[in-house]
Amino acid sequence: MTAPDERPEMQYSAPTDRFRLAYDRSGSGPSVVLLHGWPGDHTDWDQLVPKLTDIADVLAPDLRGFGQSDKYEADPEEIYSAHGQARAVAALMDELGLRDAVVAGYDVGGAVSQTIAAMRPDLVKALVVSPHLPGAGKRVLELGPVREFWYTSFHQLDLARQLIDGNGDAVRAYLRHFWSHWSGPNYILDEKRIDHLVEVYSVPGAFIASINWYRTSSSNPVTAFATESKPSPAQRLATPTTVLWEDQDPIFPFEWSDQLDAFFKDYTLERLSGVGHFTPLEATDRFANAIKQQLRHALGDADRSKSSSTPPAKQRRRSANGRR
Repeated sequence: MTAPDERPEMQYSAPTDRFRLAYDRSGSGPSVVLLHGWPGDHTDWDQLVPKLTDIADVLAPDLRGFGQSDKYEADPEEIYSAHGQARAVAALMDELGLRDAVVAGYDVGGAVSQTIAAMRPDLVKALVVSPHLPGAGKRVLELGPVREFWYTSFHQLDLARQLIDGNGDAVRAYLRHFWSHWSGPNYILDEKRIDHLVEVYSVPGAFIASINWYRTSSSNPVTAFATESKPSPAQRLATPTTVLWEDQDPIFPFEWSDQLDAFFKDYTLERLSGVGHFTPLEATDRFANAIKQQLRHALGDADRSKSSSTPPAKQRRRSANGRR
């Protein structure tokens, strides 16, 4: 892994809604886009990127309000929600000429990946995602989840700014809690990683910018799940999707995967045993292999489309329900 002080300088997108995205891009081949979670940044993918660059053109941006991307005070619903984040990533993909990408994400990045696929299916050939995923419904209001999602209520308060924003020691203690509590039993927290995240999250305004995700009705997990409704069968997400669901994630229990059929037309579900919330770091090889498999499927679909007049809808790789 590249040490924080040895990282190459990041590139910047053109502004969308006044916000630029910082990004790393490496490798060559078909497009892969990697979207990180909270509390992280594009370095969540440091261990995974080298496993892909010999076969793919890999784009790893910092989402709005994270890492080195722009951070301004703005209406969270407009700018920092799943739709706002997806709009920014889609604009970056348009700017770089990326199409038919395998888009992968977890946590915030998982939700944004699904939103991009729904908004701009021309950009996304396939998804590889870990929770945040739909299906919890009102189960999120049960006692166990409420105890785990306490931080989403704290993030609504100006007290979060007063106690944490710009305070390096407070940022370190707060971030360490989540990286320790949400990870699986075999994950060893890298102190250099915490040092890096404390550096980027301690800049005045950075912590508040990152938690604007939770200050929207569509992105706050509690409000989003408690009010979610199942789409009609025809409106389910059609993008071929690999779901990597961990069984040691305290905020997204594996049992919540029982509703995926209601939201996805074409998906496979893989249970990650012994793995916690931070899938790119805790299950790096399995995440990379899932992306490679979707790349192979995408290339196979492209070859078949050149040699067959059969409509693409009749060449679906998996059944409509897709579950394995």
